[in-house]
Amino acid sequence: MTELTLTLIKLGFLAVLWLFVLSAVSVIRSDIFGAKVESPRVPKQPKQKQRAPKVPKGRKPKRGMPSTLVVTDGPNSGQMVPVTGADILLGRGTDAAIRLDDDYVSTRHARFSTNGEQWYVEDLGSTNGTYLGSQRVTTPVPVDLGVPVRLGKTVVELRK
Repeated sequence: MTELTLTLIKLGFLAVLWLFVLSAVSVIRSDIFGAKVESPRVPKQPKQKQRAPKVPKGRKPKRGMPSTLVVTDGPNSGQMVPVTGADILLGRGTDAAIRLDDDYVSTRHARFSTNGEQWYVEDLGSTNGTYLGSQRVTTPVPVDLGVPVRLGKTVVELRK
């Protein structure tokens, strides 16, 4: 091979090496500081037209409203948050109401929200998913009292 060919191969290898290093730094940076997640913008409707989501047939909501969200299993077992009617964010991020020390939980993993009558759990695009029983949550799903919701190795429940 000529000297020019060897020099071009060396420069190409060096460029590929730098691309690898920069991508590794980018992954580490996003893991440490968290990636910005934009929540989908839903156009607001006038108050009188907003309706509560319908509860599927054969599934009655239990009497009474929950007062706490409790971590029942996992690294944060025993941690509680009072339920006030505002959305409750779960994840590893600093903005989460319950900050989970679970390697299988995303920075902004899931959200519990209410319409005043029923509580719902919603996955926020997490890598490992959110499960209600054995069913993966992809859209906001109603949650009854005492039903376990799994996020990574952590299990949470709504309780009175």
